[in-house]
Amino acid sequence: MSRPATLGQLRESGWESRPVKEEVRRNAIDRIRAGEPLFPGVLGYEDTVLPQLENALLAGHDIIFLGERGQAKTRMIRSLIGLLDEWMPIVAGSEINDDPYHPVSRHARDLVDEKGDDTPIEWVHRDHRFGEKLATPDTSIADLIGEVDPIKVAEGRYLSDELTLHYGLVPRTNRGIFAINELPDLAERIQVGLLNVLEERDVQVRGYKIRLPLDLMLVASANPDDYTNRGRIITPLKDRFGSQIRTHYPLDVETEIAIAEQEARPLEAPGLSTNLPDYLAELVATLSQLARQSPHVNQRSGVSVRLTVANTETLLANAARRALRLGERDVVPRISDLEALVASTMGKVELETLEEGRDEIVVENLLKAATLSVFKERVGVAKLGDLLAAFEEGRVVHAGEDVPSSAYAELLSEVPALREPVQSLTGDDESPAAVAAAVEFLLEGLHLSKRLNKDAVGGRATYRGRG
Repeated sequence: MSRPATLGQLRESGWESRPVKEEVRRNAIDRIRAGEPLFPGVLGYEDTVLPQLENALLAGHDIIFLGERGQAKTRMIRSLIGLLDEWMPIVAGSEINDDPYHPVSRHARDLVDEKGDDTPIEWVHRDHRFGEKLATPDTSIADLIGEVDPIKVAEGRYLSDELTLHYGLVPRTNRGIFAINELPDLAERIQVGLLNVLEERDVQVRGYKIRLPLDLMLVASANPDDYTNRGRIITPLKDRFGSQIRTHYPLDVETEIAIAEQEARPLEAPGLSTNLPDYLAELVATLSQLARQSPHVNQRSGVSVRLTVANTETLLANAARRALRLGERDVVPRISDLEALVASTMGKVELETLEEGRDEIVVENLLKAATLSVFKERVGVAKLGDLLAAFEEGRVVHAGEDVPSSAYAELLSEVPALREPVQSLTGDDESPAAVAAAVEFLLEGLHLSKRLNKDAVGGRATYRGRG
C-alpha cells in the first residue's frame, strides 16, 4: 500500500499525530478487547505481573521492572514494540524521528519552513522505534543525550549552531520506547542528565542550551539487590516512574516445564529420534524449584529459569551422546544421565559453601531430592511391593550409561513385577529406550526411599535388595 510522501499528502490522508503513550494505550485496548495476549511467550504471569503491566500501559505510565535475573523483564520490555503502530511518518532525513506536524530538530524545522506542504516524508517501522541501553558505570551523557560533532565544527559551523550536535540514544528514540537495563548501575550524575531530558525537556551540551521536547515512553529494569544496596536510583528519577512492577520466578512446576519446553533448543540430528519423558521433565523443573528454597544456594543472586532450560538441553545432549556410543536411534534420557546436570547447574547458581569440593555434593543432593519428590508423586513405594519382593529373593540389576536399552526391555520378561509400573510411566511408548528410562527411574526411586541398596562407580550402578 502506498503511503503519503509529502507533508501535504499526509494532511490529506487524515493521519493524526498521537503521543507514543497514547498510541501504546490504544493498541493495548484493541488487543485486550479482542482477547489477544499483550505479551506472547511470557508464561506464569497471567494472574500476577500482567494485570499490573496492563494497568500501567492503560494509565500511560513509565515503568520499572524490579526482579531477579531470568524473570522475563527484558522480554516484556522488548515485546512493548508490538504495541506501537506498524508505520510512523517522520520528516525525511531526521535523526530524531521528527513529527511532521511538530518538528523538533533544527534540520526538520528548517526543512518544513522552506518547503511547506512539499516537505518530503519518510516512514519508520515500529522495530526501529525502540532504543535500549545497558547501564554501566562508564555510560556518559554523550551516549544518552548527545555531544558536539567535531567534524561538523571543522566544516565551519559555530559551536553555538544546533546543527553541530550529534544526538545520543535518547533523542534518537524520540516518539518511541527507550529502555534502560540495570538502571541502578547508571552513575547518579548521568541519571540527573536523563531526568533533565525527560522532565525539564532541555539539556546543556558544551555550554549552550537546546530544547528537546521529546515524546518518549521510558521503561527500565533493576535487580532488587542492586536497587536497595549496590546502586540507587535518585529520588527525582524514581518519582518519574508511574508504576513499579515486581516480577517473580515460576510459582509451580507446571509453569517451569512449559517455559523449558518453549525455550529449550531442540536436539535434532540425522538418524536420531529424541523424546523427554514427562516425569524427567518434571524432575528437571523440580530441581530448580528446590534450589530456590535451598539454604545452600544464594537466594539474593536468584535461580533463573535459564537453569531449567540449560539442564533440559544438557540432559538430552548426554542421552544423545550415550545413544550414539551404544548405536541406538531413540534418544530418551535416563537417571544415569542426571550426572551431566552437575556441570550445567554449577554455572547457573551461586552456592553458599565454604568447603572446597562441597559444591558438587550440594548439586547432587538437590538432584536426589528432586528425583525422590517426583518418584513419590508419580509412583510411590506402596505400589511396588511385588517388585521389592523380587529383589528380596536375590534379584540384582545393573544399570548405567554403558547398558543398552535392549537389556532393560529383556528385564521386563525376567521380572514381571516391573511391567505394570513401567507401563504407567511410559504410557503407549513401548520402545526399549523409553522402558530403560522408566526402569532406572523406578530403581533410583526405591533406592532413595531406602528400599534398595545401590553400588555406584562412575556412570555404572548396581541395585540389589537390602537383605
